[in-house]
Amino acid sequence: MKPLTIIPILLAAATVGHAGSKLAKDLEGVDPKKEIDVIVQFKDAPTTERHQEIASIGGQLRAQLDAVRAGLYRIPAVALPRLANNPNVTYVTPDRRVLRTLDYAAQTVGALAAHDFHWRGSGVGIAIIDSGVINSLDFDDPASRKTRIVYRESFDPGASGYDDYGHGSHVAGIAAGNGGSSTGVGFLRTFKGIAPEANILDLRVLDKDGIGTDSRVIAAIQKATSLKKRYNVRVINLSLGRPVYESYKLDPLCQAVEAAWKAGIVVVVAAGNSGRDNSFGTEGHGTINSPGNDPYVITVGALRGKENLTYVDDEIASYSSKGPTLIDHVVKPDLAAPGNRIVSLDAGRFFHNNYPGNIMGYCAIHTCSGAEGYSLYYKMSGTSMATPMVSGAAALLLQKEPALTPDQVKARLMKHANKNIPVSSFSTDPVTGVTYVNQHNIFAVGAGYLNAYAALNYSDVASGTALSPTAAFDASTNTVSLVFADGVTWGTGVTWGTGVVWGTGVIQGSGVVWGTGVVWGTGGNPAGTGIVWGTGVVWGTGNPQGESSLIAVNGEN
Repeated sequence: MKPLTIIPILLAAATVGHAGSKLAKDLEGVDPKKEIDVIVQFKDAPTTERHQEIASIGGQLRAQLDAVRAGLYRIPAVALPRLANNPNVTYVTPDRRVLRTLDYAAQTVGALAAHDFHWRGSGVGIAIIDSGVINSLDFDDPASRKTRIVYRESFDPGASGYDDYGHGSHVAGIAAGNGGSSTGVGFLRTFKGIAPEANILDLRVLDKDGIGTDSRVIAAIQKATSLKKRYNVRVINLSLGRPVYESYKLDPLCQAVEAAWKAGIVVVVAAGNSGRDNSFGTEGHGTINSPGNDPYVITVGALRGKENLTYVDDEIASYSSKGPTLIDHVVKPDLAAPGNRIVSLDAGRFFHNNYPGNIMGYCAIHTCSGAEGYSLYYKMSGTSMATPMVSGAAALLLQKEPALTPDQVKARLMKHANKNIPVSSFSTDPVTGVTYVNQHNIFAVGAGYLNAYAALNYSDVASGTALSPTAAFDASTNTVSLVFADGVTWGTGVTWGTGVVWGTGVIQGSGVVWGTGVVWGTGGNPAGTGIVWGTGVVWGTGNPQGESSLIAVNGEN
């Protein structure tokens, strides 16, 4: 097989903004006459004294974000330089927008086999941070007839009803729906989710158009963490994201998910749907969204299944965002799971009006004759749909072994993911007719395809952290090596070595990704003048935001 030509990828150096600046790059050029909402991170948790310091330059406290030692303030833009000169301030970012990024799928990832052994997520709380979750039979406990939605709170001031947009209900159904509105009996329901007995915390951050802000998401993460003991919150699902603007070490969203992870909660995040973006000749690489770029969390890419009961012919979806991440070069995603044309709870009037072809007709679900009536289910596609697959699998694992740490859950799921991965595949956009060539490498599928049943059948427990490694490019040899932080699970040992966790089909050679001369992509010209590995700075450009495009709904043939 002919080696693939190196494509210098669109990545940024580890410096952030102009040298020594405490202001995020996207605060440059703001009209000084305007008032803006900013997240201010401090050296220590903000006190009344810190709030007064901000007030002295015309700022108003809007929300405390103690989880990231920060506050949300509205300040006059003209005061930004004074804010940056405050010795107690570490970093300032705008309150950025975030966007919403089962019948066959549950069987494919091994969930139905797990259900047969009574691993159904019972007693485990999953926080769905999204657009809300509707009331549905799918979220009731069949025995008690009580809802499994144990807590609700909206961080969207304009919210009305339970889910104006529809995205969150669809996501929740994949993670923890019991298929109560579909055909079948008990745990043989057609559209059952991965952890059908898990409890749900509905933390609403996205509005009727599927749009939210950093501060809302951070506040919801804080709330989930504060409720951990009360509701046994062990998993947070974030099927949303936004472009990367700075290192994860400074990004307030990333700092929030790290705080939850360190508090003992598994955080599962969508990779993003920008895998087709070739604006800079990167073949979609470098498009992982924040906070999926954080090395702690489990970042999930989307598979394109063939609507059968096996994973062996599943392929990566062309829209699934690919790593390594901008700026920090973190190897992402960590796992891939089914995300294409996934059937779950009705996605709301927005999707019905704009994509009526994805409505599951009543007679396609129930045995009936005559005209089809209103359906309670809908097909959607995207990494948003793949993410709750992994969240549900984590809940199954934590029901079986509640003492597992988030790092141990991540390591177990990655190690026992399916490694039978093709080298490449083709997919066609049903709207445009464009055919894409998809490389199934470590920056597309991570450690492999989710296999919940395999993870449940092993008892190996990793020690240390499970931080995702970074990728280092050696221009002299045209190779990419994996670099691990001190104390991480992945090493050279037999049990947790890279060849075991990521598989020899993805990593070949002694510590080198694919060996000499083989890197991702399909060949081509350098990715733009002066934009090469580790040089140049791109602040979120070329990274379409969220999942608002057609590929988020229609998927691929």
